[in-house]
Amino acid sequence: MKDFIKIILRGVGQVMFQNNAISGFIFLSGIFYNSWIMGIFAILGNLISTFFAYLFGYDKNDIQNGLYGFNGTLVGISLFFYFGFNYISIIALIFTSILSSVFMHEIKKRFPAFTSPFVFSVWIIIFILSFFNISPLLNTNIIDNISFDLFKSISIGFGQVMFQNNMITGLLFIFGIFINSKKIALYAIYGAILSTLISIIFSFDILMINLGIFSYNAILCSIALANNQKRDYIFITVAIILSVFITYLFNQISLIALTAPFVISTWFILYI
Repeated sequence: MKDFIKIILRGVGQVMFQNNAISGFIFLSGIFYNSWIMGIFAILGNLISTFFAYLFGYDKNDIQNGLYGFNGTLVGISLFFYFGFNYISIIALIFTSILSSVFMHEIKKRFPAFTSPFVFSVWIIIFILSFFNISPLLNTNIIDNISFDLFKSISIGFGQVMFQNNMITGLLFIFGIFINSKKIALYAIYGAILSTLISIIFSFDILMINLGIFSYNAILCSIALANNQKRDYIFITVAIILSVFITYLFNQISLIALTAPFVISTWFILYI
């Protein structure tokens, strides 16, 4: 039982690529602080995706390191975020969490999957539910102060990695990363600051900047590409810039970005 709990917590930690059960516990605490229902959905998505990875006979080391749980975690949170708590979202959660494990298994054979299984799975379920008018998307627009607040933007940007519009949750996420790696935490903060400043320079929507919309993908880019070489700063900086403009493009064409800007930017950097 103890090992199983560690696997689930590692799955939460792996959302920000921290293979650390304590980090996962801190992340999960941050989610529950903001929304206990989102916390429940996060655990359910994690459990389902991990269980079916076991059932399908996928690599046990990957399962134990939470590599099948983190996409399920994001699936659970996002489905509550977009559809609320109802029988449709519960059914969708089961189907999409299983699908994310299948995608993870297939994609990682070819290149680093990152959060692409989550992105593809949720895009598919949103399309199905919307196209067949099964369940409308909830209005996720949030009224906020339109005056720029750098500290708020950075902290909420960390929270938005898991759909959490809460400063305390964001700070807990930073702490969770810091517990596992101080260097990675500094890279992540660099990503949050740079992406915010770029958004300001190009006069993007202040409300979206304050809500961390242009930061959370940049934070993931910084973490995923962080290593011990000096040139990492160059690659990370390019990925951050790319993620900001890809996020802006997704917003302009009214397409739900999720973590696609992070995935696209990071794949591009790894390719070159």
